[in-house]
Amino acid sequence: MTLKHIDEYRDSKIAKNLITKIRANSKRDVHLMEVCGTHTVSIFRSGIRSVLPSTISLLSGPGCPVCVTDQREIDAFIELARLDDVIVTTFGDLMRVPGSNSSLQKESAAGRDIRVVYSTFDALDVAQKNPGKQVVFLGVGFETTAPTIAASILQASQMKIPNYSVISAHKLVPPALETLMDLDDIRLDGFILPGHVSVIIGIDAYQPFFDKYRIPCVVAGFEPADILQAVSNLVEMIETDAPELGNAYPRAVTAEGNSKARAILDRIFEPADACWRGIGMIPLSGLKIRDEFATYDALRQFDIEVPEPHIPAGCACGEILTGKKSPPECKLFRKVCTPTDPVGPCMVSTEGTCAAYHKYHI
Repeated sequence: MTLKHIDEYRDSKIAKNLITKIRANSKRDVHLMEVCGTHTVSIFRSGIRSVLPSTISLLSGPGCPVCVTDQREIDAFIELARLDDVIVTTFGDLMRVPGSNSSLQKESAAGRDIRVVYSTFDALDVAQKNPGKQVVFLGVGFETTAPTIAASILQASQMKIPNYSVISAHKLVPPALETLMDLDDIRLDGFILPGHVSVIIGIDAYQPFFDKYRIPCVVAGFEPADILQAVSNLVEMIETDAPELGNAYPRAVTAEGNSKARAILDRIFEPADACWRGIGMIPLSGLKIRDEFATYDALRQFDIEVPEPHIPAGCACGEILTGKKSPPECKLFRKVCTPTDPVGPCMVSTEGTCAAYHKYHI
């Protein structure tokens, strides 16, 4: 069954039928990882774990962009904000992420000019209205948000806005999947692939990964029935030993993805090695600004010295992001680390696994 129409994927009867089908078909113990943080939140909010049979374990993966941003990158953001005549612009979920010795929120309280914006074009507007300042946008995210940031660089170039630049800390999903498969101490039997990312890159972007590992993979949307459809498809593949690269989100995701978004990504960025929190360096898993647009690359424009980063003792964000631990297994969870006083980024972001557990898990 494929969920095609907008009124179908919210039909509770479909969800109930899928639950019945999953319970009937699932015989083997399986570990399925949802890669996307939005999936993690939806799974908790809708109580999906509670209706699945005991044979199915859902693991949360590195799908929260703020959470996987490396500690050194967070510290670089903070050091940049401390420079005179610099206005830092950012999406709001970065503000409270703890750095080694501060946060953007604390730096703002100390008088640094840090502004929360709702789009990269808001940041461009800040640059135009403050010609005497350098305006830097903190580019964090996956393939979903990277095209909008690329578009802002292209527009700044076309409009000849000289005081706008970007730190590119973007991450790419397919290379991370390969690294997860190569980890020795985690068992994975299938992937629920991210919906938003897949809208941009398309199903075909996962084909090399699937061809190499032959592990069941299904792209899912974000309604409960979407996720249950993906789980049902994965269970069927596993039980019949017939792995596929499937699409349970055809109303939004195509084979080729969004060609215009991918074109602007390729115009502005090129793949680069990137360090992921909890995983380490993954080859060609990030995006750097091409030499043609070097004047809009903040890391090339500013001389920033970042001290050796410090990870808070006891914080298990790294293990949680790779599915090795669940938040209750972290000694700091709900004791030292809470949403009002977070120790690690997994408790900060609305897509963070710890935040989801804290809000929805009893």
